[in-house]
Amino acid sequence: MMTEENRGSRTLTVDIGGSGVKAMVLDEAGNPVTERSRLKTPKPPKPDAIIEAIAHLAAEQGEFERVSVGYPGVVTNGITKTAANLDPDWIGLDLAARLWDRLGKPVRVANDADVQGYGAISGQGIELVITLGTGFGSALFVEGKLVPNLEAGHHRFRKRETYEEQLGRTALKTVGKKRWNSRLKRAIASLEHLFNYDCLYLGGGETKKINFELPANVKIVPNVNGLLGGIALWRD
Repeated sequence: MMTEENRGSRTLTVDIGGSGVKAMVLDEAGNPVTERSRLKTPKPPKPDAIIEAIAHLAAEQGEFERVSVGYPGVVTNGITKTAANLDPDWIGLDLAARLWDRLGKPVRVANDADVQGYGAISGQGIELVITLGTGFGSALFVEGKLVPNLEAGHHRFRKRETYEEQLGRTALKTVGKKRWNSRLKRAIASLEHLFNYDCLYLGGGETKKINFELPANVKIVPNVNGLLGGIALWRD
């Protein structure tokens, strides 16, 4: 819980991705005070290697008093529950505790799409966030409040495959940009019928491959939102 003691704290925000680990420091208002730094995600993407990558990035970022982490999977009370695009060793790991031990600062961890969403949403109506990267992340907000543990990417989409199987980076490389964009069009229509959202935000590194005109209530948001949204994890 935020107190007067840490209200003015700087926050190291970390985004763990299937291809890269990124970091940046934010001030108490959520504004960047450092440039974003990035390392390639270690292969194999095991916890010890990624934690060391985060420690390396943290040392480059300077002073901070607390840490926010976006993780590509389900997170409950700082414990990572799934690891679809990392390594099975992540399942059941208390990432918040491990990083607190390593960095010596308090740590909060959330799903990466949730963090991306905090950096993008207006806080009004029903807002859906989709991240297009190594996998297919998702987050749903109602009047600015997060609906926890939404994993739309692992639900069946078409041809007995999930959204992630049809629209993840492996699918993009396999079927090419034209077919991937066709699938994305269908996915947007499907998600609108499913969630009846007021606005859909598309984030992640593969948004740069989108080559069709999006509906008026669909917006592409910058990938840096996956770091900027980290400040929200400390707003109790």
